[in-house]
Amino acid sequence: MEQKSTKILDKIQPVLQSLPDNIRKTICGIPFTILKDLEEIRIRENRPLMVYSHGKDYFLREDGEPTVNPANAYYVTSRDTQRILQLMADFSLYAIEEEIRNGYITLKGGYRVGLAGKGVVDGGKLKTLKYINSFNIRITREIPGVADKVLPFIIKDGNVLHTLILSPPQMGKTTLIRDIVRQISDGFPGFNGKKVGIVDERSEIAGCYQGIPQNYVGIRTDVLDACPKAIGIIMLIRSMSPQVIATDEIGREEDVSAIEDALNAGIKIITTAHSNDIQDAKRRPILSSILDKNIFERILVLGNSLGTGTLEGVYDSKLKNNLLSKPIR
Repeated sequence: MEQKSTKILDKIQPVLQSLPDNIRKTICGIPFTILKDLEEIRIRENRPLMVYSHGKDYFLREDGEPTVNPANAYYVTSRDTQRILQLMADFSLYAIEEEIRNGYITLKGGYRVGLAGKGVVDGGKLKTLKYINSFNIRITREIPGVADKVLPFIIKDGNVLHTLILSPPQMGKTTLIRDIVRQISDGFPGFNGKKVGIVDERSEIAGCYQGIPQNYVGIRTDVLDACPKAIGIIMLIRSMSPQVIATDEIGREEDVSAIEDALNAGIKIITTAHSNDIQDAKRRPILSSILDKNIFERILVLGNSLGTGTLEGVYDSKLKNNLLSKPIR
């Protein structure tokens, strides 16, 4: 177990290096059963240190052992949060000013850190965050082959079908779209690789650090990092001649308009959206509009009936029939 824990800790070194010595030691002391499925490290000033693993929250004692009683957990101090921000910024807040404005920092290795604090608003627009006191460190996972179960549904006669992935939070949609992109870009037996463009507005799919993807997204893939989807889609169409464009979560009218421009240019689209299922999507104005227009040839629904990342349903543009006879994971 100790050797397995060491392997995981070696992999998340960029995360550990961004933490003060005391919190780093706590994370290193987490039992393997929790560490192996670690998804988030939650650090909130004046509140207990927590992690999220295999669907559960855990309070951590100073030695890394979980406790059900928050009173027994390590309480994060203001000194801790100030030190974390310094380490993550490499002691230069100016260098990450734009990322802070967007509410996150991307660490080397593609690990994304969400931020919360006091918003500074100027002219109705968020200028920056100050008094940053909460950090959500997301542990990025690459699972080669996780897309194997969906590829037969989204590739037909050697062509990629327009695909929308619906999923509640933390059901693996980013991990899935990352592997879909990788396999479409690299190609596989019976399928020649395609040129793919990623508009990675939240830096989650490719996990770029200083412009370089930290996650493997394929040999024919170009990434526009931290770029708004509506702008990025048009930029890729005009400059990179992609055959497929993949994006993270759509949800604005301008996103839909840009997607329609891509369709008119003959480009295939693969994207995601927050939704529990088809019915939930129909209750959301933007998603309902997309579904009514029959833009997507395949709609995939993720859930957890068989565990996180279960493929619960596959629908065609008419949304009448689930092409799956039963959920698969």
